[in-house]
This record gives sequence, structure tokens and C-alpha cells, in this order.
Amino acid sequence: MPALSPLDVLEQRRAAVTGQDADAFADLFAPDGVIELPFAGRDVPDRIEGRETIRTFARAAMAAMRVDALVTLAVHRTEDPEVVIAETLAKGSGRGDAFEGRSVQLLRIRDGRILLFRDYTGPLREPS
Repeated sequence: MPALSPLDVLEQRRAAVTGQDADAFADLFAPDGVIELPFAGRDVPDRIEGRETIRTFARAAMAAMRVDALVTLAVHRTEDPEVVIAETLAKGSGRGDAFEGRSVQLLRIRDGRILLFRDYTGPLREPS
């Protein structure tokens, strides 16, 4: 069975996030995969290393907030076939309040697994 393409991985990630499936989300990562959150807020780590640590983080994040829609606004391919840049819009709720937020995400995907997921998330806002 061939490895998933980067676009397939993005689609599976969307389904896992909107389906509140932390295990499916974590399973998209290589065993030594990394999430980097350069603009992480208070009480949020800026680097999460390893699939099992990502799984624990995803479970906690999904318990605190629900993403009902994750829209890919654009995907930019780079000269490096393993690297894609996605512009996204997330809509959901957390702590009883609805939100939407945009981000630019850089992903390095090899053999159908995420090696690096760097998420430049903007501030969450009330839905427009």
C-alpha cells in the first residue's frame, strides 16, 4: 500500500480534528514527530516531541475545545516535496464560547507520516 500524499495527510488530519479523534490525529505522526507552536499562549507548550506525547497533548486539547470545521483556505507546495504550507480557518467552541481562528501551518511529511507540524496560529476571535 503506497504512503499517503501530503494532501491525503491534511485531509485525514482535518477528519481527526473535527471528529475529536485524538488517537487518529496522533497516529498521523512519525514516532519521533514534532509539533511546534511558536505563538503558543500561556500554559501551552511551544514544542511537543514524540507521537505518544502528541497523543496526550491532543487528548487534553480536544477535551478543552472542539473544532467543528477546519477549512483549508490554500495549500502551497514548496521546492522540497516533503514540505507543504497550509492556510487554515478553524471554527469551534471552547469554555462555552464560539471561536474562529486562522493559522499558517508548515508540515514536513515523509512516507505518509508527519515529521514536523509547525502551527503559526493567530488569535482566536468571535465568529463573524
